[in-house]
Amino acid sequence: MRNVPLSLIMGFIFILSPWLSFGARIKDIAAIGGVRDNQLIGYGLVVGLAGTGDDIKNGFTKDTLANLLSRQGLSMKDKALKAENTAAVMVTATLPPFAKVGSKIDVLVSSIGNAKSLQGGTLLMTPLRGADGEIYAVAQGAVTLGGFTTGQTGGGTIKNHPSVGRVPNGALVERQVNLQLGHTVTVNLFQPDFTTAVRLSEAIRNALKEVETKAVDATSVEVKLPPRVDIFTLIAQIENIDVPVDSQAIVVVNEKTGTIVMGENVRISTVAIAHGNLSIQIKEETKVSQPLPFAPTPPREGKPLVDKEGKVIVAPGGQTVVVTERQAAVTEEKRQLVVVPQGVTIQDVVRALNAIGVTPRDLITIMQAIKAAGALQAELKII
Repeated sequence: MRNVPLSLIMGFIFILSPWLSFGARIKDIAAIGGVRDNQLIGYGLVVGLAGTGDDIKNGFTKDTLANLLSRQGLSMKDKALKAENTAAVMVTATLPPFAKVGSKIDVLVSSIGNAKSLQGGTLLMTPLRGADGEIYAVAQGAVTLGGFTTGQTGGGTIKNHPSVGRVPNGALVERQVNLQLGHTVTVNLFQPDFTTAVRLSEAIRNALKEVETKAVDATSVEVKLPPRVDIFTLIAQIENIDVPVDSQAIVVVNEKTGTIVMGENVRISTVAIAHGNLSIQIKEETKVSQPLPFAPTPPREGKPLVDKEGKVIVAPGGQTVVVTERQAAVTEEKRQLVVVPQGVTIQDVVRALNAIGVTPRDLITIMQAIKAAGALQAELKII
């Protein structure tokens, strides 16, 4: 058998490349139904601040501090409180799936008053509740910031956002969410797509012969596991199966930042493009004509002598004249009409548009015009 030249092999790969697609693991594009995070929230106090806490005159901080001290055996009702080292905060956290009692999770602490900084503070014991009102964790610990604030009224330095901090491993899980996985599990895609859902169903069925799969809709694939089998072992195998991912052709445009992102499936029909910038610059310059020394004072009706362009030639004796000169310049870039052929890949589209010498912001305008002309086979999404 003769050796096949490498160039011939590369040629076949190049020809077939539009039909080849690279796969992604199921765990990177989908999640098992019911396996999800849960949001927690609580209200608490941060103490130990260096005079950067809330103004105690606001009602919620004063009442919260009074209630806290009352639970410690100190009756502070109807008493004047001054505590600039205290700040009222909202505490949020995410409870991961299968978190057990005694596990530790991070919490985010955010000031809700007028505290200047939470630097050096300590979060007091704060119950964290779920959407059902039950307490799932309790948070407490030292608050860490990614910045700082220095200085007093009239000047200072602030780095990052000092009114928000974190307590790493600051919450202990007190209640766990029970997740029951039966012999029928659902795999939900993060990005709904009929083609990807069908491919996912086929990939699971081909990799695991003992399971039954069915694409329910563009998001979900139902997987029936055989009885008397280790469910978690099969789910681990399902998560690591590679699936060719398909996606809709989308062009995302951000006019605020001049950013444009195009997917690999974007196609452009044959179209002719001419793009040029028109710049108009108007410049104003003020000139003053001063009289000569000891010049006689002219009558009130004296007027300066000007030429055809409005420039002052001679000012009336003894009178200062102020004249504004305006200069206007118009510049238009000379661009030729360029024919962009039908794009086979995104590289061809970008190469053709770069040949015109456009900037990212010019490209945004061109894409909008191509879409209006019906030559862009993609969704144009402006954010």
